[in-house]
Amino acid sequence: MSVKDLSAYELVKEEDLKGIKSHGMLLKHKKSGARILLIENDDDNKVFNIGFRTPPSDSTGVPHIMEHSVLCGSKNFPAKDPFVELVKGSLNTFLNAMTYPDKTVYPVASCNDKDFQNLMHVYMDAVFYPNIYQHEEIFRQEGWSYKMDSLEDDLAYNGVVYNEMKGAFSSPEGVLDRVVLNTLFPDTSYANESGGDPEVIPELTYEQFLDFHRRYYHPSNSYIYLYGNMDMEEKLNWLDQEYLSKFDYAPVDSKIRYQEPFDKVIEKEMPYSIASDESEEDNTYISYNKVIGTSLDEKLYLAFEVLDYALLSAPGAPLKRALTDAGIGKDIMGSYDNGIYQPIFSVIAKNANVEQKEAFVKVIEDTLKDIVENGMDKKALEAGINYNEFRYREADFGGYPKGLMYGLQIMDSWLYDDEKPFIHIEALDTFEFLKAQVGTGYYEELIRKYLLENTHGAIVLIKPEKGRTARMDKELQEKLQAYKESLTEEERKELVERSNALEAYQSAPDAVENLEKIPVLSREDISKEIEPIINEEKRIADVPVVYHEIETNGIGYVDVLFDMSGVEEADLPYVGILQGVLGVIDTENYKYGELFNEINVHTGGIGTSLELYTDISKVPEKEFKATFEIKGKALYQKLPVVFRMMEEILTRSKLGDTKRIREILAMQKSRLLMKFQSSGHTTAVLRAMSYASPSSKLKDMTSGIEFYDKIAYIEEHFEEEKDVLVQKLQMLAHKLFRADNMMISYTAAKEGLNGMEELVEGLKEAMFEDPVEDTRCVLHCEMKNEGFKTASKVQYVARVGNFIDNGADYTGALQILKVILSYDYLWQNIRVKGGAYGCMSGFSRTGEGYFVSYRDPNLERTMEVYEGIADYLRNFTVSDRDMNKYIIGTMSNIDQPMTPSAKGDRSFNLYMNKVSAETIKKERLQILEAGQEDIRKLADVVEAVMKAEQVCVIGSEEKIEEAKDMFKNVTTF
Repeated sequence: MSVKDLSAYELVKEEDLKGIKSHGMLLKHKKSGARILLIENDDDNKVFNIGFRTPPSDSTGVPHIMEHSVLCGSKNFPAKDPFVELVKGSLNTFLNAMTYPDKTVYPVASCNDKDFQNLMHVYMDAVFYPNIYQHEEIFRQEGWSYKMDSLEDDLAYNGVVYNEMKGAFSSPEGVLDRVVLNTLFPDTSYANESGGDPEVIPELTYEQFLDFHRRYYHPSNSYIYLYGNMDMEEKLNWLDQEYLSKFDYAPVDSKIRYQEPFDKVIEKEMPYSIASDESEEDNTYISYNKVIGTSLDEKLYLAFEVLDYALLSAPGAPLKRALTDAGIGKDIMGSYDNGIYQPIFSVIAKNANVEQKEAFVKVIEDTLKDIVENGMDKKALEAGINYNEFRYREADFGGYPKGLMYGLQIMDSWLYDDEKPFIHIEALDTFEFLKAQVGTGYYEELIRKYLLENTHGAIVLIKPEKGRTARMDKELQEKLQAYKESLTEEERKELVERSNALEAYQSAPDAVENLEKIPVLSREDISKEIEPIINEEKRIADVPVVYHEIETNGIGYVDVLFDMSGVEEADLPYVGILQGVLGVIDTENYKYGELFNEINVHTGGIGTSLELYTDISKVPEKEFKATFEIKGKALYQKLPVVFRMMEEILTRSKLGDTKRIREILAMQKSRLLMKFQSSGHTTAVLRAMSYASPSSKLKDMTSGIEFYDKIAYIEEHFEEEKDVLVQKLQMLAHKLFRADNMMISYTAAKEGLNGMEELVEGLKEAMFEDPVEDTRCVLHCEMKNEGFKTASKVQYVARVGNFIDNGADYTGALQILKVILSYDYLWQNIRVKGGAYGCMSGFSRTGEGYFVSYRDPNLERTMEVYEGIADYLRNFTVSDRDMNKYIIGTMSNIDQPMTPSAKGDRSFNLYMNKVSAETIKKERLQILEAGQEDIRKLADVVEAVMKAEQVCVIGSEEKIEEAKDMFKNVTTF
């Protein structure tokens, strides 16, 4: 029997998807009206997704709160957190849920057939039969609730989504994105915040929350997606029998409305918070935004991806260059958001001023008019098309399964037209069309129609306001205090009882029989074999090469490394600047914009990075190797271009171009600050590690807070500093980029080696040869324990230390500990009870351990939770079944499927870190054979981490001031 013969389903459409080597089928479930999309191919990394159209009618965040809440137990899986239980005991390659402005999706992926079926079962049960109707506590935990543990306490709000969105609303980029979307579509659901506005979230009632589920979480409003190598008939029969057949068709009005275009471009201003000692000058965001047709036009959808590259995103692109030359903002960014019904093209000037608004708009429009009149740069268009087509053909989405990414892209059309699911993933014909349009006036006409003459647009300004966070917090405190005072004694007691009851619900262990209903694999489902390490030492043109023979679909991945051990400590920040400058500055033969286009016309891209490798046999001595790396990828026949352009970048860059360097520094400073605010957890961990770890100190000096301080100082005193800066950059280039300081990592099939001798010889001969002073890098670490104040309403709280320094040893079981803490002790105490959005921990072979929270409303309480970890472990008691789950969850993190380039990178990293196959096998067995007693012993490791007493917190001024005795230094970014 084939899919077409299944009586429960009707075949709507069938298509051969050549671009992704798959077969696609669109079905409809006859009884319930559920939409089902199948993509069959030989990919073992199978993906399931069920999504719903969920247009918000207000900004209470009900779609987002629902996304969290349905995963907190269901009819067949009544445990309080089956999502977390699944993560512990599944071999998933992806497991999450996401809320978008108009949809909510629940995707899972796994290479294991049994595991994949389990994941589907839990997710289908979660969305259709959640426990939200039986337990109001779920809504209060995940959404919002009043918190008052005793009659003497101040009244406060708490809730995971409430705190997550407090963090999201603290980011100026986040504020800008929301205001743009809300402003451009005032008559549609996009006018509301689907994630939830913290000021509005507490208006949501439990009954409204349940009504939302009743209305939208029905198969008639669902989009079900199955991708990969599986028995599709079996899956469809199961979906029908277990879930879909239980529902009759019910019309659901969830259509995403079309916003009629405006008669004229409108303007909107909105404040955002900055810290009390930050300057309001050069801190405004100005954005130019136009609505671009609909996402149902597959040619327009991709054409504007190309235009985004050619006009704005590429270094030297005309809009970016014109605004930079006009001195408007210090960082020009932009985006083309095609994940909504009516896509948005945006140009953004960061670190600008309000009075520059008219000049900003004029520069953009004058530049666009000039392009329409005189024509687009053909090379830029060709580069934009090749850049996007290379990414499409390579289908390398980093750690994300490609089936997941295809499924999300499919929703860009399927959500708005039931019969157009394939138009964006079957893109080869569209690319051919776009190539044929270069030089015909097609792109110029798009600019004229959609950017210059289009009145459906908005100029949005986000202006800094000092003390805004403190003022809003005070107003909220007063509002809550007034509410508390308005209550009777009985009503206050009831609030205390409800707070305590919620905590009791959260603390109560799940019944064993409920936990055992969640399916779990066995250790026997996991291979004891490790993924092969593919390293072959070669000398090509007398340069050491580590070759990874892997089938790459005709692409060669080249990584050229230069040892940084001869760079003195004081010069390390300049290496960070050099890495940021190379590739985006003029060279002897190319303007920097031409350079970027030349690379992207012919290759899959070239980039630079700084990397660290630690010899694990010399961990106590803290020996490590730092490298400056330049990486490129291209089809084999285009590899000569990769080597030629690497040579151009490394040896012919005009490092004396102080005007361009100043622009790059301003952009680097802006991007770093953005990273610190959005990824404060990784920033805080690195900074805390740098107090005692030389390798972390180097990383902080070249990409972290110390690096930020250095470039901020140079930018502020540029005229006095520029000569020294140029001298340092030129000296470092000559010191680093030398033939005797070079090695190569190369990933390709055997035929990819043809011609490599000549290419490496050419690169080697181009390297600098002048004599350089022989110096060694010696790093000096200093205990600082810092609090960094921002305008945020939440914290990132890090506690770190080196356990090997303090007498403990590394074991593979520490990988299990990471899972146990992240989904049990830290999860329960920091996320569930504390209301933080996330909590993480980690332990490396070099002895570095950390605990950190993410978008956390607490600070001192979180530090107390960390202090309790060792005791928790000493008393660690679990059943064999639970121990088994932790081990499987650990192996899931280790055994992720890899792309060809990732396999090469992994092999090379192990080579550089001197990690043998025997070491990995030993650690794997330490995981697979671990028992309860092995975990208890890890209390010593945690105590050794805590003994270091290294802390760093990034967060609200108020919280850091309250806890200032914890820090040696308190400062503001």
